[in-house]
Amino acid sequence: MRTYISCDDKYEAQKLASLIFIKDGMETYITAILNVIKNELVIALKDKSAHSILLKDEKNVEKFADFIQSVVDKEHKIISTKIINFDVEIIKE
Repeated sequence: MRTYISCDDKYEAQKLASLIFIKDGMETYITAILNVIKNELVIALKDKSAHSILLKDEKNVEKFADFIQSVVDKEHKIISTKIINFDVEIIKE
């Protein structure tokens, strides 16, 4: 399954891609969505840190939350992330 998440800018896209998936170990790093405030998403990582990511709009926050929930629940695994301008392509299996 594949989705495209639009971020507020290129920096936010890079941050999202790097925080949710570690390519070297093929590991998903996100463990939970802690909070949603309009177009801002606060996520928890395996190292117990929390990070804020600004997405383009509330629709993209909803889309990301729906897409990532099965990964957090360990039903799927992220296999790839790719940055395309302000967008992040995320593929899970």
